[in-house]
Amino acid sequence: MKANRFSEAQIVAILKQQQNGYTVVQIAREHGISEATFYNWRQKYGCMEASELKRLKDFEDENRRLKKMYAELSLDHEVIKEALKKRGRACSTSSVGSVD
Repeated sequence: MKANRFSEAQIVAILKQQQNGYTVVQIAREHGISEATFYNWRQKYGCMEASELKRLKDFEDENRRLKKMYAELSLDHEVIKEALKKRGRACSTSSVGSVD
């Protein structure tokens, strides 16, 4: 994913310029962004305040951490399943030839 040259707080400040009467074209030129980028930011960040932005960032970080944890646990689960499957075959084949 492409790194953003603007922090989320800067993006919110840029979006607020429209509320102060600046047009999207003026804002885009001033900050060297496309109009499409401005509208994408507006869709994502909308009317957020700094505290809401921090909360969103925290949720995104937590979501990323949980997805990574899920992937690791899923991999562990598959390894354990395979080990148990092999162990089950080893136990069943060792008892086939024995006579009690």
